Amino acid sequence: MDDFSPPRIPYTRPSITELEVAYATDAARNGWGEHCYDYIVRFEEAFRQHLGVGHALATSSCTGALHMGLHALGIGPGDEVIMADTNWVATAAPIVHLGAQPVFVDILPDTWCLDPDQVEAGITARTKAIVAVHLYGNLCAMDRLLEIGERYGIPVIEDAAEAIGSQWHGRRAGSLGRFGVFSFHGTKTLTTGEGGMFVTNDSHLYEQVLTLSNHGRAKGEPRQFWPERVGFKYKMSNIQAAIGCAQLERIDELINEKRQTFSRYHKLFSSLPVKMNPEPPHVVNGYWMPTMVVDHSVAFDRDQLLKQFQEHGIDGRVFFWPLSSTSVPGRKASSQPFLSETIHMRSINLPSFSGFSQQDAERIHQLVQQHLTG
Repeated sequence: MDDFSPPRIPYTRPSITELEVAYATDAARNGWGEHCYDYIVRFEEAFRQHLGVGHALATSSCTGALHMGLHALGIGPGDEVIMADTNWVATAAPIVHLGAQPVFVDILPDTWCLDPDQVEAGITARTKAIVAVHLYGNLCAMDRLLEIGERYGIPVIEDAAEAIGSQWHGRRAGSLGRFGVFSFHGTKTLTTGEGGMFVTNDSHLYEQVLTLSNHGRAKGEPRQFWPERVGFKYKMSNIQAAIGCAQLERIDELINEKRQTFSRYHKLFSSLPVKMNPEPPHVVNGYWMPTMVVDHSVAFDRDQLLKQFQEHGIDGRVFFWPLSSTSVPGRKASSQPFLSETIHMRSINLPSFSGFSQQDAERIHQLVQQHLTG
């Protein structure tokens, strides 16, 4: 590429304004001593209200939030947790850390999320939870999953790491299950750099996780440095929470920007032989990561297209590998072929970031069109 090449298109970049800088600066300058939790408390309360849940607890990561929630449910050695085969390892890791076994089920062809029929077929006497991951902002079939969970007495957990801005029948993703978890990694719609959130309407579960999050020190314990149990250290810092407070004040703007980015793609890609993130009736998709799945009717070489992207200064991402094909300890719920085992080779994640323009979308569309039509 020469000096006159167009600017690089990253696959993601956060939206950071003077508001975030001001809050972080205030936390760094004044957020110590008796004020060391001020922004954390403020962020938790604002997020709780935004989501419409009873409790919210800021954490150092979404993975940590999931780890504590599963631990509080008593999940451990010998137990099984059902999840989709198409996922990042972060969802499986806490299950493995607790000594339980992930059980992988296939995905639906439209949302790329849990297939409820396979979830029900995969339930055994050892099944202790179902983790519904809202992949790339797409929502799981929560009505079916919640009904299955209620019928079998199995908690449904929402991994909403990628679903800020997504809504199911007027309720925000993460607010429907026994508990929900979120990610504020630097790639996410709302970011604190690193960080996460545990949310629930179950007061008893919240108190358990609150204790676990602070090395097992119970709230209200009069004895200083007295652990009720061995817990974890998954707390968010005050400076991170300060950035989160600013981001949350701008949350509608951040979500709208994601939706506008997807709209640009959708209009340009509508004539191409691809499927993209769906938005069924009564669902709002936060469109965290615009994704295209190429029809089988055309030839497609994923790695070659990503190479072409790089040659033209464009970042792209592979669709998640099936976890059953990796070294993650777990098992498939059945021996039948899964869609998850092939879809990743016909799919890519497209750039979506703050400041994404129509010109960016057109550059990407041109390359994809050339690749698919020759």
